[in-house]
Amino acid sequence: MLTKENVLEIILRALQNLNEELDDSEKFVVDSNLSLFGPDATLDSLALVSVIVDVEGDVSAALGRSISLTDDRAMTQEISPFDNVQTLLNYIMILVNEES
Repeated sequence: MLTKENVLEIILRALQNLNEELDDSEKFVVDSNLSLFGPDATLDSLALVSVIVDVEGDVSAALGRSISLTDDRAMTQEISPFDNVQTLLNYIMILVNEES
């Protein structure tokens, strides 16, 4: 079973991997308060998609079952799961705790 700490590590690792690919002028501080989407977002849309794909793959592998972070359910949440690291973490934990 994945814990909240495990999932946070997966998210932060995906962000760090992205950060390592960027030019020095584009690098950002990777932390649990990072804004991912919206007017204050640190990431552009392509970078966000890359992080989502990485996180989705790593969480699915750790769970031993597939999860989708970009299905209709995610898109209809009152608060977008992609606003920041914490909203993404909270949404993933909902998915992790559901029956397969």
